[in-house]
Amino acid sequence: MKPVILLVDDNEEILSFISDDLEETYEVRTATNGFDALKALEQEPVQLVITDIMMPEMDGFELCQKLKSDIHYSHIPVILLTAKNTLQSKIDGLEFGADAYIDKPFSPKHLQAQIANLLKNRDQMKAYFASSPIVHIKTMAYSKADESFLEKLNEIIHQNITNVNLDVEHLADIMNMSRPTLYRKIKSISDLTPNELINIARLKKAAELLSLGDYKIFEIAEMVGYTSQTVFGRNFQKQFGMAPTDYLNQIRV
Repeated sequence: MKPVILLVDDNEEILSFISDDLEETYEVRTATNGFDALKALEQEPVQLVITDIMMPEMDGFELCQKLKSDIHYSHIPVILLTAKNTLQSKIDGLEFGADAYIDKPFSPKHLQAQIANLLKNRDQMKAYFASSPIVHIKTMAYSKADESFLEKLNEIIHQNITNVNLDVEHLADIMNMSRPTLYRKIKSISDLTPNELINIARLKKAAELLSLGDYKIFEIAEMVGYTSQTVFGRNFQKQFGMAPTDYLNQIRV
């Protein structure tokens, strides 16, 4: 499936020009101001937003600020497009949380490269988090709202890590969020389902306990919510590419 990009500009010609250039690689949705953009985001998950700054009703700065401070959308990369080629304008954009800033007129190839780079970096960070026993969940945060969300989520999982039945229903209840909202947020920010994220959190905690050298493997398996050492070992191997005993040997070197 193609990534979905939301393009926001009050100039219909620019919307058409950029859409035509991007539609071979991406699914492009359009809006003519910030209010319409927010309505569009309510209807469909979006992987990236490109917005002009100078627009009626709600400009690009305000839209960017709203996205980066809203837990539903704070993980979405934002590229600002503007004809205001001043240093202060760029500083303002970055302070509002923009991920990139491109001056008009711009090269379509430059825009394509910026989009691809932002999406690739997100994907690499998600993969790095999932494959490494020691990388913290906060590495996937691209905004303060994301960081707070991930810290709270991680804390709740650890507080309930011995509960073998911990699932998205429990997490949603504790975090005061609806199940669909929590599911969408976790999936968008990590490419993982909530249950997959819970399992990785269990395995990362197990890696931390292994590094202490104070417990046997079967004890650690139970401490992180596994009822079977065999299943724990198999999951650890699948997630991190090594058995718990191999990880122990590695960190002892």
